[in-house]
Amino acid sequence: MKQTVYIETTIPSYYFSQRKEATLAVLREWTRDWWDHERQEFELVTSLAVIEELQQGDHPLKNEKLLMMSSLKQLEVTPEILQTVETYIENKLMPDDPKGDALHLALASHSKCDILLSWNCKHIVNYRKVEHLANINGLLGLPVPALLTPFDLLKTRYS
Repeated sequence: MKQTVYIETTIPSYYFSQRKEATLAVLREWTRDWWDHERQEFELVTSLAVIEELQQGDHPLKNEKLLMMSSLKQLEVTPEILQTVETYIENKLMPDDPKGDALHLALASHSKCDILLSWNCKHIVNYRKVEHLANINGLLGLPVPALLTPFDLLKTRYS
């Protein structure tokens, strides 16, 4: 059975990034490498929250980013998920943005995703948050998805 991966907004953003800085170019290439060669090994899901984030503002290749996400199953936001978002925010696990990182984490947790894939290493893929998340999700009776970057899933190719 394939592992389920929740695709967060930074994945299509980095895939289509046109920024020239060396570090960002490397992240773009790792994202493309994983998406183009490894994603078929997983069941990919996303959410309307990701679609709405991508629809906001004026940014390069917006339509391509939206098209990339259009074929993925979209997870539903339920009242229980919104309550978990509030719990994450109240317990200072995630920033006070009910439509942002806390929502992605709650969706991935409630949907029993194996992995939440993101380049947001400040708020999501942050090793300092794992124990805090495990404690909160444990109290809520929720599983804890692995918080990973595309590079984490490519390590066997780059080691």
